[in-house]
Amino acid sequence: QLQLVESGGGLVQPGGSLRLSCVASGEALDRYAMGWFRQAPGKEREGVSCLSSSDGATYYADSVYGRFTISRDDAKNTVYLQMNSLNPEDTAVYYCAADVGSLTVQDMCRRRVYIRSWGQGTQVTVSS
Repeated sequence: QLQLVESGGGLVQPGGSLRLSCVASGEALDRYAMGWFRQAPGKEREGVSCLSSSDGATYYADSVYGRFTISRDDAKNTVYLQMNSLNPEDTAVYYCAADVGSLTVQDMCRRRVYIRSWGQGTQVTVSS
């Protein structure tokens, strides 16, 4: 069974950067589309960025476009989220997820219908 563990969260000042990692165990990641989601207190969970398993297609939420970069290293069974120019609105618990049924990465990030596995989350706090 696929298990996902996130790390790399923490407290950072506005304008700073963080790199989140998601390490998978139990199965190889290469057949899964992967994504990062976040949930702030009192808000719905939202798709931040998703990456396909095959053709490199990516999706970014408008709020993070140009600041965040998703990548994967299937040899290490790991997915990353590089977050730059962080602002307080980015404060949330960030979750990693694996998907095997969505037709597009946009669909994965926006609908979350075929998520196979979720990580436990890592807290990101942007504050001065």
